[in-house]
This record gives sequence, C-alpha cells and structure tokens, in this order.
Amino acid sequence: MKIKFIYSVLGLTLMLGLVSCSSTKQVAALKPLADYTSTNIVYEKQLSYINMPVEVSVIDLQNQTNKYLNGLIYEDAILDDNNLMMKVWKQAPITVSEQYGKLQIELPLKIWAKYKYGINSFGVDLSDTRDVNLNGVIKLSSQVGLQDWKITTLTSIDNVKWNESPNIIIAGKSIPITYLINPALLVFKSKLAKMVDNAITQSLDIKPYVLDAVAGLSKAVKVNNTYQAWFAMQPVEIYTTKPTLANKKLTINMGLKTFLETSIGREPAIKYDRNTILLKTVDKMPNEFSVNLAAFAPYTYASEVVQKNFAGQKFESGKRNVTVNTVQLWGKEGKMIVALNLSGSVNGDFYLTGVPAYDVTTKEIYLDQVDFVLDSKSRLLKIGDWLAHGLIVNKMAAACRFSIASQLAEGQKTMASYLSNYEPVKGVKVNGTLGAITPNKVVLTSNAIVAMVVIGGKVSVNVDGLE
Repeated sequence: MKIKFIYSVLGLTLMLGLVSCSSTKQVAALKPLADYTSTNIVYEKQLSYINMPVEVSVIDLQNQTNKYLNGLIYEDAILDDNNLMMKVWKQAPITVSEQYGKLQIELPLKIWAKYKYGINSFGVDLSDTRDVNLNGVIKLSSQVGLQDWKITTLTSIDNVKWNESPNIIIAGKSIPITYLINPALLVFKSKLAKMVDNAITQSLDIKPYVLDAVAGLSKAVKVNNTYQAWFAMQPVEIYTTKPTLANKKLTINMGLKTFLETSIGREPAIKYDRNTILLKTVDKMPNEFSVNLAAFAPYTYASEVVQKNFAGQKFESGKRNVTVNTVQLWGKEGKMIVALNLSGSVNGDFYLTGVPAYDVTTKEIYLDQVDFVLDSKSRLLKIGDWLAHGLIVNKMAAACRFSIASQLAEGQKTMASYLSNYEPVKGVKVNGTLGAITPNKVVLTSNAIVAMVVIGGKVSVNVDGLE
C-alpha cells in the first residue's frame, strides 16, 4: 500500500508538470475601469449663415396701410391764403398692387372744398364763396426700400381721376373749376404722398416679426430622448439686401449669422438678447450652412457587431493560435477599451485600447493607434511576444469596427424633419436640404459611442403673414 501511494503521488506530479510545460497559458490581466468624467457633456458649435427671406404679401401691405390711413386724412382750414379750404376723406379701401418693381396705389377720395371767387381790391369786396363736393381716385406709385428695420417708400402722384368734373353753380350756370382746383391740389398732393409713405413706414415695421421669428428658432429642441441630445441656435447678426417686389409679394432677403449647437447630456444655455442683434446691409448674402449631427451607437450594439467580426477567426503565429470568444467595449479617458476573452495557446481576458475615429467612406467607427493595454501587453510579453507584436494586433484592430450608417440615417431623418416646413412660431417656416458629411470626432459617453459629424446644406427661414 505504501509503495502504490508513492507511485500515485509521482504520477500526479508528472501530470502537473506536463500541463505547466505545454503551450497553453492561463493569464489574468488587470481590467481597465470605465472612466467618462472628461466627456460627460459633449458641446459643439458650428458657425453658419442661414437664408432668411422675409416675405410680405401685397395684400398684407394693403391691409396694413388701410388700418393706418382712415377717415379724414387731410384738412386745410385757411381760406385766404389760396382762396380754398379743403377736407379730404378716404372714401373706400385703398388698393395696392405691384407692377414693374413698384407699388401701384389707388386711393379713393371724397373732397369737400370751399372756393372763394370774385374781386376784393381797393377796399371793395365783390367776392363770394361756394362749397364744392367731389370724389375721385388718386393713383400713386412707390419705390420700396428698407431702413432701420422699417419698410420705406418714396411715393409720387401719377394722376387724379375725378368721377365728375369739379364745377360750381353761379347765376344758374355750371362753371368748371378744374383749372382752379388742380393747382390748389398741388400742395395736397405732395402732402398726400408723404402721408402714404408715413403710413407704410409706421405700419410695416418688420423688426418685431423678425426678432420673434429668431427667438422661436433659438429655442433648444430635444432631438433624442434616450441620450438627452439637444439642438439649438445662437444668433449673432442679421444681414439684409435691398427688398424686391415681384409675384404679388415684397421680399426682403435677410440672412442669419448664427452658431448651431449640439449638446449631449443637458439642454444648451442659449444667450439670445433681441436688443443686441444688429441689422447690417450687404450686397451679397452668405449662405454657408453646417450643423453637427450626433449618431449614437450603444456599447451593447457595438460589442455584438465586433464579436461577429471576430467569429470564426483564429489568430496564428507558427503553431500557436488564439480564438476570440467574447467581446466587450467601454470607454476610458477618451479611448475605447476592447475586452477580448481568448482561448487557445493563451487563455484569459486581455484588453486592447485605441482612439475611436469615423470612416466617412464606409460610415464605420474604427479604432486608430490600437495596442494592448499596458498591463495586458506586459503579461503577454512574459510568455512570448508572438501575440503582442504588431501583426496580430493589426489583424485584431481590423475586426474592431462597426457601421453606424443606420444611426446616421436616423439622425439625418430627424434633422430633416426640422427642415421641412418646420414652424417654431406662427408665420415662420424652416425649409432646407442636407448635403455632404464631414467627420468631426468620436466621443465616448457612459452609455453610447457618439460620432459627431458635420453636415452642410442649404437652409432658409421664411417669415410670412403680417397681422
């Protein structure tokens, strides 16, 4: 019995020795802990210029002018200066149209006049007065401009069309006095033109409409509830070119210089002060538009894709090889950690690290500057450098990539919804198109890998419907 026991012990010792001398090594590398403190909040700005044409329909302009010009619009109560007293009322609504780049205005008038005629000389007064009532339409044309946020006009009288010729009855006879009334109307005409200009200027101050529109656009919008992603605009300046008249509307081509902001983790603090926004006149409107778009890839999704990339692959060097069984991804201090559970010539968990980047051609996230984490590398080198050398690492790095095409498409779809008749406030509509994608950077948050890309395009904000 004693001899058999000794043989059994020797057999067990020999078996353990064979195992220890085999090519399979069990290694326990130190696990790097996740750390997202440096990228808890992602905050990006892009300077853009957004076309913002302000459109005022001629009908709106007509309505505003009628509100301002009403009832008795002119009175001359002195008779002796030109032998004529006059009161002028707006008899019917003013009509406004556009033709050849100018406003065409028709103003129906009712006029009461007291006309003094006769002789008053050498102390002898042989004069008399007669009341005259007449009505007609005065036609005016106006050139349109913009000054200090207000639509301005330079109006001139084209002609006066009386419904019947002005006349008075003297001694039972109808005597035309058009030749007397018309010179007296010269003073009134110049005053009337200024009254129309003043009415349009006072009633068509576009500043509150534009600044209300910009205020609506500046409100932050949550574009992703899961990852608390926000999009907002921070206006800086407003540009304008000369207004134009065509197709029954007045168009003031404006442009908004603004920072477009994407924020992850909290709502961006927009500083919009409507009292500090300046209006600058320019000859040509810039239209460069770019916005940061965030595509979110959860770590679970990325790990599954990368693990599929490793499936069936055996990494070999001579007679030695390893197979990747499972993959996990997380972030640490701005770099991505790839946890690989290996089996084969070496068994255990090992950790790669790399800088995440975006491939605009394949729309994939990949790792740059890939290497084993220092502790994993040092442990591997102790059992031979075959697994730690560059060839194996490069092959592994090639499998550490995953597509975010669907996430980008979803982000573009969300952004496009805000560029298709999006109406932040009544009468303000946002339309536009998105263009090419330019990679920006990849950021690691606690629950997702975020690819920040810059998308260019064209965007216009239409401000319409004055009330």
